[in-house]
Amino acid sequence: MQDDILLIKQLQANDERALSLLYDKYSGALYSVIIKMTGDEGLSQDLLQESFITIWDKSHQYNPEKGRFYTWAYRIAKNKVLNYLRKTDILIQTDDLSVYENNDEPDTINRDFFELNGAITKLEAHHQKAIELVYFKGLTHREAHAEMDVPLGTFKSYIQQALKQLRVNYIKIIVFLLLMIDVM
Repeated sequence: MQDDILLIKQLQANDERALSLLYDKYSGALYSVIIKMTGDEGLSQDLLQESFITIWDKSHQYNPEKGRFYTWAYRIAKNKVLNYLRKTDILIQTDDLSVYENNDEPDTINRDFFELNGAITKLEAHHQKAIELVYFKGLTHREAHAEMDVPLGTFKSYIQQALKQLRVNYIKIIVFLLLMIDVM
């Protein structure tokens, strides 16, 4: 932590060597976050570079008393990704990212097992929309409540109710999976 404080002070004094050292130290962790969000290696590299440009430009805004440097840098990187995704509206995965096709899957598996990934579809329409806006499109609660044209408090209750229902469904899914494991 002491090393970071010295490096950050040097960064704030526009020392390019400090930026390089901070890049070496944190770029791997930030890249990991970015690639998980985008799923695109080239895009992730570009967004990582843009993140460090912003870190350089806004280094004077970092205050070590308010939190760790990594947390501050993480927020910058995450916001870069979310802003990019909002502009291009590619938040929903449409590509098949499976590594291999499992042809050994028995035809007798219960249809409910396939609905495991569709737990959200079991929610009421307004709950589905609220979850989609916040968790898949990356909108803030303020942006999403405006999009749904409901009061902010109502929107927040939609999110809470949806998450509560998903938790209940999740418990049912876990029980179902445990039963499936016992059968196999």
